[in-house]
Amino acid sequence: MDYATLKAFKPGEFEEAAAGYRTMGTAAQAAKEHIENTVATGMRAALKGEAADAAQRQLQAVAKNFQYIQTECGVISTALSGFAYDMAAAQRKLEAAVEDAGADGCTVNGDGSVDYPAGRKPGEEKAAAGGTVTGSAGGNATSDALERQAANIHPNPNFGKAVGYANRIADAVREATDADTKWEPKIRSLQADDDLTVSDRDWTDVTSDTAGVRESAGGYLGTIKPPPANDWPQDNANWWNGLSEDQREAYVSMHPASIGALDGLPSAVRDDANRIVLAEQRAARQLDYDAWLTKEPQHFKPYISPVTGREVKGATVPTDEWKVWEEKRKQLENGYRGMDAIQKRFDEHTGESNRPYLLGFDGNGMGRAIVSIGNPDTADNVVTYVPGTFAKLESIDEDLARAVRLQRRAERVDAAHSTASIVWLGYDAPQAILTDATETKWADAAKEPLGNFIQGIEEANHRESGVHQTLLGHSYGSLVAGETMSTHIDLPVENAIMVGSPGVGVDHAKDLNIPPDRVFAATAANDLINVAPPPARDPLSPKSYWDLFDDHTIVHGTDPTSDDFGGQVFTVPVGKLPGEDGEIMPAHSQYWDTTPLDSLARIVTGGRP
Repeated sequence: MDYATLKAFKPGEFEEAAAGYRTMGTAAQAAKEHIENTVATGMRAALKGEAADAAQRQLQAVAKNFQYIQTECGVISTALSGFAYDMAAAQRKLEAAVEDAGADGCTVNGDGSVDYPAGRKPGEEKAAAGGTVTGSAGGNATSDALERQAANIHPNPNFGKAVGYANRIADAVREATDADTKWEPKIRSLQADDDLTVSDRDWTDVTSDTAGVRESAGGYLGTIKPPPANDWPQDNANWWNGLSEDQREAYVSMHPASIGALDGLPSAVRDDANRIVLAEQRAARQLDYDAWLTKEPQHFKPYISPVTGREVKGATVPTDEWKVWEEKRKQLENGYRGMDAIQKRFDEHTGESNRPYLLGFDGNGMGRAIVSIGNPDTADNVVTYVPGTFAKLESIDEDLARAVRLQRRAERVDAAHSTASIVWLGYDAPQAILTDATETKWADAAKEPLGNFIQGIEEANHRESGVHQTLLGHSYGSLVAGETMSTHIDLPVENAIMVGSPGVGVDHAKDLNIPPDRVFAATAANDLINVAPPPARDPLSPKSYWDLFDDHTIVHGTDPTSDDFGGQVFTVPVGKLPGEDGEIMPAHSQYWDTTPLDSLARIVTGGRP
């Protein structure tokens, strides 16, 4: 980079290129959504068979390609805007130095050197001749002192001024050179493979590209106001509404996880951002899995025939080490099982009414995900289901199935109004019944995020009459729901439903800050939650096992199905006995079966069970 190049540089051309990539990304997004929500859903409704299934797989691949294009275009656009911003800043410094030099009687030459005119110091009879100086980049206190010293020594008073202008020019050129050096490899690396397959490696490259551009674009991104520190949904919404479209796209491309987690933002925005995170993390998990398989032997040994006592050529059997290997393999596989379950909902929904929206996602640790079946921004009714003990990302498929069943049944019960059904796995749930689930710390950590999420639904919903919200807690999730409602006086929730509950953290329905006749609870007779906490007496006593426990005994407060609690109890089938079908607590999972599902749907739509 030199003076002439910086002077002739046109940041606007790079801004136009950035705008072009933004337009391309928007087009790719529209194409992805059209494929997923119109073409694929239409085909699923009209066509069946092997050919239709093959076509669906091809459509999913094309949609994934468009998602990749959308994502990379956002990264490239931000990189170009960041480069243009840095260069424009250097150019403004250059132009200011040139303008100031001219106003002070100096002339800037084509190479950035500065001509200064003849001049005479006060008290001197003869003027000193003019000359030319070339600046050196510095801008620190030492160089400023040297300039002043040179000016004092030199017989021409214009010399010191020229040195100052020349150094300002040199500083501007150095700043532009640094920007060019920083951005050249970043922008050059933003290239896709020359094929039509978006691989897992491509998605991990997106993660790397994004991190690199985010680090380099600090100056440009610093011009965009960050989200409010308090994370309050209304403030989040106001922040988002105050950004320009270009600023929104830049922020989403650089901070998809942050945007995806912001309560109060439109569901479509959060969904787009979280699906980027999902694609990147799913790809990373697959590469980890593949790499592990490559370097870890499976520990097989030759198979010896019990008949001949000889090795059977080509046949092997697992060794004891193989069991350890298989356990590790399953652990790695489980790391992306929940991600695939979420993606499956996008690949199999049948229309706009049950279109999924990914409103929160984090694949780290036990994993977290918030998935809505239907758009909560436009729905008349929204039910948020909080799962309980043992809930985690790898097993989210059944929770999603419950949300789908409830959404479908609610729209049958009340066909005149739309319903969105949400799985809120936005917390770390306890993973053991007799230890973790007896503590409140999991619910204590979840009540603030859940409260903000519920407030965010209210904030983002477009209906003038507001949205009718229900909070549904199952098992330990009912404690999370209860703590959230009891600690938020103005939470916009009309109904609370507690099923299979070990207690909701309060002693009376009125403590949940809604009318007690809108607090509903049910527990199946054969649900083992009825015997929580563990019995103090010998369960082998000849007295009936179920008679050992007082009806009101419960872990986390008064039993919500008791008369003392003061809520509304609805009837559910007794459920299967412990041990039936090989399950320890089969009745604990039957609240989404036909009969109780009908009651849930009626409550969610404003009726009664």
